[in-house]
Amino acid sequence: MSEPLVTILDDEPEIRAMLSDALQEAGFRTMGFGRATEFEAALQTTTPDVCLVDLGLPDRDGLSLVHRLALEKGAIVIIVSGRAQVQDRVTGLELGADDYIIKPFEPVEVVARIRARLRKQAQDTPRGTTARFNGWTAHFDRYTLTDAGGQEIPFSHAEGEILRLFLDSPKRLITRAFMQDRLGGAAGDSFDRAMDVRISRLRTKLREDPKNPQLIKTIYGAGYIFLGDVEWA
Repeated sequence: MSEPLVTILDDEPEIRAMLSDALQEAGFRTMGFGRATEFEAALQTTTPDVCLVDLGLPDRDGLSLVHRLALEKGAIVIIVSGRAQVQDRVTGLELGADDYIIKPFEPVEVVARIRARLRKQAQDTPRGTTARFNGWTAHFDRYTLTDAGGQEIPFSHAEGEILRLFLDSPKRLITRAFMQDRLGGAAGDSFDRAMDVRISRLRTKLREDPKNPQLIKTIYGAGYIFLGDVEWA
């Protein structure tokens, strides 16, 4: 099996070179891009395992790429940016990014974050890639939900992480602390808000009544419970 491919989208050549050297030394394959248009052209023939995305690109805001990468490509997306404001971090996570690293950073930290994400993904694989529940089928190999009539609805990698947490532990309380431990990232308001948004999006895709959801129940002050009957294929 080939080594994971990490794409680096950053307009600063020094940062691309620094990250590429550190990642290749750690055993990863890398591809670097300075502009969003170059990166998008490469996506026509290349499927990365991990995407490092800077937000301040010369031809486009990196945030506009994050949702597409997470939703269409199913890649692990890590934002690497000098934008340190809480709202930027929250927005990035809401759009589907798996992690957010603030510049300046140490390359070893980026390598460690990537390894942690890939390790978690590998640990998820043995539990199956297809789950059926209450008329729905979740396909984690292609990041889609299929309803009883056969209509497919895509979900992002980040949304899939939360959905898998629920499907792995139906009818059990999932606390915020458990989510933070399993999904990584710093605890705090930005993490909590990002989780709320992702769960809200999952409810919308599952056609839940926002005032009275039947599958993903909020237990105020404690966490969430998934009430579906789950069967893994």
